[in-house]
Amino acid sequence: MMSINEMRKVNHMEYMDGMEEISSDIMDKVIKEINLTDFDTFTKEDVIRALNSEEKSIEDFKALLSPAALPYLEDIARLSTNETKKHFGNSVYLFTPIYISNYCENYCIYCGFNCYNKIRRAKLTFEDIEKEMDAISKTGIEEILILTGESRKMSDVEYIGKACEIAKKYFKNVGVEVYPMNSDEYKYLHEHGADFVTVFQETYNSDKYETLHLMGHKRIFPYRFNAQERALMGGMRGVAFAALLGLDDFRKDALATGLHAYLLQRKYPHAEISFSCPRLRPIINNDKINPKDVHEPQLLQVMCAYRLFMPFAGLTISTREREGFRDNVIGMCATKISAGVSTGIGSHTDDVEEKGDDQFEICDDRSLDEVLNAIKDKGLQPVMNDYVYLQ
Repeated sequence: MMSINEMRKVNHMEYMDGMEEISSDIMDKVIKEINLTDFDTFTKEDVIRALNSEEKSIEDFKALLSPAALPYLEDIARLSTNETKKHFGNSVYLFTPIYISNYCENYCIYCGFNCYNKIRRAKLTFEDIEKEMDAISKTGIEEILILTGESRKMSDVEYIGKACEIAKKYFKNVGVEVYPMNSDEYKYLHEHGADFVTVFQETYNSDKYETLHLMGHKRIFPYRFNAQERALMGGMRGVAFAALLGLDDFRKDALATGLHAYLLQRKYPHAEISFSCPRLRPIINNDKINPKDVHEPQLLQVMCAYRLFMPFAGLTISTREREGFRDNVIGMCATKISAGVSTGIGSHTDDVEEKGDDQFEICDDRSLDEVLNAIKDKGLQPVMNDYVYLQ
């Protein structure tokens, strides 16, 4: 493995050996757009015009993300609620993540799994994965998201594929949030049970990205950027997009996330598109990591702007947020919520010997039943599965 100093000399915009390069101009289009955008130039008239537009253009999306839109947040939220109800009814989908390994070869300074953080590392055996998934399925959950640290050595494609195979025995929908792969590897996971792929770009500012990712394959910005497209090329049904809000200018990162998803949707009309809206959370050995300028009103603004720009897209609210905020945004803009969550390894059952530390601190630790009751109390309908396979 390269030293940090050697890795810092690696050009973060050049592919490493073994990384698949695809023919796509989406990254260049997104970066060009965010570099040309100055959110301070948008006025209240731009915001009002965006609110009154029947279909939101890219310029409308920018206006809704701008500081000028904050005084209109109540109007934006009301319109977002109408759009959510129009396309998703009263349904709120539920899922649970399962972390099967926290070994990582990247040095990302904001992440609890980074290879230099002194944490308890663990990797579940296939027997333990089965025990964990069996326990989760007995709660009634029918959608699982499989996560690992980004280490090909400790969590190779075959290991993740076997985990997908096991998951398909217990769950109707299986997602993966792992290191970016080549299209043939995504095809392998799809053939072994994976339905969708989530990738956090973290920040779309390539210069800032370089300063945050000091070591490992994750340092290579374009390879990560094009992961969702390679996943669709590999046959995945759906892909999810996210920036980790608070790492850089959150408005530009939200704009880039939306444009990335929008352009990929136009290129692959069959793809199911969704967003996540994670904010920074404290990690082990660094409890001061928190978003600086992304408070709940700004987070709500981003989420509602996504809903109005791409009305059919799914939108997930994670346990990084407090329960009151999560309960308020379901039905308004969020369509999917996690429940019964732990970001540690082997934490869903006591019958697992090797347990590992969490990736970050969650803020909402309610059980599935508590989240179900909160959804029902709002007059909404909890849904465990949104997909039916015909034999």
